[in-house]
Amino acid sequence: TNNSSTTTPPTPTSTTSTSAVPSVARVVVNGYLVRYPLGGEISNVLQWVLGLAHAGHDVYLFEQWGWHDSCFDPIRNVMSDDSSYGVSVMADTLAAHDLGSRWCYVDASGAYHGMDRTRAEEICRSCDVFLDRVWDGAWLDEVSRGVGRRVLVELEPGWTQMKMITRQRAGETLPTYDDHVTCGLEVGSPTCRVPTLGLDWITVNQVACTDLTDPPPLPADDAAFTTVMNWQSHEPLDFEGSSYGQKDREFPHFADLPSRVDAPLEVAVAGDNAPRADLESAGWRLRSAHEVTADLESYRDYVAASRGEFAVAKHVFVATRSGWFSDRSALYLANARPVVLQDTGFGDHLPTGLGLMAVSSIDEAAAAIDEIEANYARHSAAAREIAVEHLDASKVLDGLLDRLGGS
Repeated sequence: TNNSSTTTPPTPTSTTSTSAVPSVARVVVNGYLVRYPLGGEISNVLQWVLGLAHAGHDVYLFEQWGWHDSCFDPIRNVMSDDSSYGVSVMADTLAAHDLGSRWCYVDASGAYHGMDRTRAEEICRSCDVFLDRVWDGAWLDEVSRGVGRRVLVELEPGWTQMKMITRQRAGETLPTYDDHVTCGLEVGSPTCRVPTLGLDWITVNQVACTDLTDPPPLPADDAAFTTVMNWQSHEPLDFEGSSYGQKDREFPHFADLPSRVDAPLEVAVAGDNAPRADLESAGWRLRSAHEVTADLESYRDYVAASRGEFAVAKHVFVATRSGWFSDRSALYLANARPVVLQDTGFGDHLPTGLGLMAVSSIDEAAAAIDEIEANYARHSAAAREIAVEHLDASKVLDGLLDRLGGS
């Protein structure tokens, strides 16, 4: 059951703005691109920025360094305070979409990139909505003090709320927001175990810019069902007597799937503790996640060359029945690539059974892949239709702005 009533309420949210968001809004997105400039993260942030821009809004992307050694350089494979690689990726990516003057990054030394501090403060003072997608590393308070609506957008349902409560119980004062948004489509429902902290969470679908994604030709019959995943992105989270893990807790339930289907299965995996030899012995094709997501184009090409996606969810998403759905799966669907995804409750909010299959066991996964293979063209067309109707970035995010503040 939902355990929000058993947790200490958070610090009251700010009330800087109670008015509706204007139909054409100035929006600042606080993202996470410079610090982890790989294709998957670039794509995730870009769908939001471009979706809002294509809906007619005035959009900017801000980011700051966060903490010591928070910047990943995939060329040197090091974490450091040197943001030069990520800054160049940010600049090139946004310039390619005519947004070259609409970003700002503040590095560990306090230096501004993309726009200077004066311009950043001007944008913040005049913005209607500040979408904070990095709840534990918010934009500099002294710069963003004048924003309209502060909105938390959390993309790790369950994990985020439990960490918020844990920090609060340790005496930390949490940032305040006017609205709280989650991609956990079941958060707040009676069957969801994600604590709500007494807040009204606005749920939002993961998105894909379907207007920028022309579905490629149908793949070869021997193309693989693929996915990109991190075996264990961080240590398990212990909360109120339970331990919540990552994909390392869920993937073993499906480890023998290659022996159950005729279609090739491939996983592009990251993580030093991934049991690569065991996976290969079970029949999985393996790729390096960092290789296939080296940049935005390689990531897009990998998805487009796939026959479809089979993927598990993080244990925390499954155990809490959060309703989480993957932004990566949204990209597969936009490319007319059918998706077989471990069920987290998202099937109550998205159409499943044709193009998108929610599965809870290896038997269900095998049956889903066999069904897709038997009727591939039909499932491919349905996958694209789901993306256009339910996950289109401009449609979903424009609708989100309408819902902020209860408008």
